[in-house]
Amino acid sequence: MRANAFSQVFISLGKVTILIKQIFHWFTRTRFSWVDTINQMIEVGVKSLPVTALTSLFTGMVLALQSGYATRNIFNEPIYIGTVVALSLIKELGPVLTAVVVVGRVGAAFTAEIGTMKVTEQIDALYTLGTNPVKYLVIPRLLACLVMMPILAVFSDFIGIFGGYFISVTKLAITPGQYWNDIFDFLVVKDFLHGLIKSLFFAGIIALVSCYKGLECSGGAQGVGKSTTSAVVTSIVLILVSDYFLSNLLMAVGL
Repeated sequence: MRANAFSQVFISLGKVTILIKQIFHWFTRTRFSWVDTINQMIEVGVKSLPVTALTSLFTGMVLALQSGYATRNIFNEPIYIGTVVALSLIKELGPVLTAVVVVGRVGAAFTAEIGTMKVTEQIDALYTLGTNPVKYLVIPRLLACLVMMPILAVFSDFIGIFGGYFISVTKLAITPGQYWNDIFDFLVVKDFLHGLIKSLFFAGIIALVSCYKGLECSGGAQGVGKSTTSAVVTSIVLILVSDYFLSNLLMAVGL
């Protein structure tokens, strides 16, 4: 049983490698549909913005609240709240939380849509009509994620920072000037690059895992449900694991 599970891991890695190869092949050798890509951008970006904004807003608020009371207990006054909120959101929490929200909302939809097409033999029909599913289904979704995830992360960062500002001014008695000075005195451009690079990697993980799970789906409606759950769990785990290694790598190169 263990040997079978172990071999399945390598089989899956091989299939993912083939999928990546096909993506590069079709991306560089053919024209893809901009209409489908823009529609997917709307799904990934515009329709995900409200829940992303809400998540980031309250994350920034709780960061300010917790760090404010913690520094007050240590230094007898809340200090560097803007720095803590901004750096935490821009370098870590903004990209990660945005990716998790997109996985739950968009990644699951990708897997369910493609998985439903697979079990109802619509994927086979595409082959019959001379259309490659990777070109038609995967590349527009991958491009949409790569373009919209960094934009969502930036919106998430700013909304979270304003959430921290609201709590700092209303609950912690910090002046607006002090809050913003704490941010601009310590924040540099490379901090934004750190978060944007992570967002690009997370976008690739979400699109690749979700589309792969959909293309490999089998077993009817029950199989679609299992593939969707597997795609969400796998994507979140890979995002959290890769976040650590990306942080190490980016800090090693000065980001």
